[in-house]
Amino acid sequence: MIDSPFDKEACQLLQGLLLDLLLVTDGRTTDLLEVLVNEKIVVEVIQQEKVKETYYIRESVLIGEKSGFIVSHNIALVHAEHVPAELFESMANRQEGIGKAMNSLGLRSFRKVEDGGFLNKADARDVFQKPVSLRFRDTEDKVPYKRYNMYFGSEPGIEMIEYYHPNLIEHRLEQEINKEKLND
Repeated sequence: MIDSPFDKEACQLLQGLLLDLLLVTDGRTTDLLEVLVNEKIVVEVIQQEKVKETYYIRESVLIGEKSGFIVSHNIALVHAEHVPAELFESMANRQEGIGKAMNSLGLRSFRKVEDGGFLNKADARDVFQKPVSLRFRDTEDKVPYKRYNMYFGSEPGIEMIEYYHPNLIEHRLEQEINKEKLND
């Protein structure tokens, strides 16, 4: 795809900058992901279950609607008593990502980023520090991740870990190059 050493270095720099933006944003990450991959993103819930009286765990992936490219792998620990009831109901229906559900309901939250960076795929953990098998294929690159708490009041309502596909930007560049080849 990228032939010259300069182009390869420029691509790596661009990818690093954009992934860094994902790690520090405290807004709707899904919006940024949709811009980066240039397509609508849909949620696929892998598992959702009650783990304690008022705690639920939800594991999901965000996928490009047209490409099928897995953009992120997410694990949320939901504290039901600290989440608005209408959001909890929407999440229980598994129809939308959490951010999109909040937006459609007109809900606001405060997000506090607790941790972020890059790690080996094999070192991915859930909110209970148990190993997670990330659904990213064809990559051994370090995986960017962000761990944050989402507040709807004084206590965290959702503890979230988001792992992003390390080749997001490369995927987008390949789409653009293939589009240009089709137009030639």
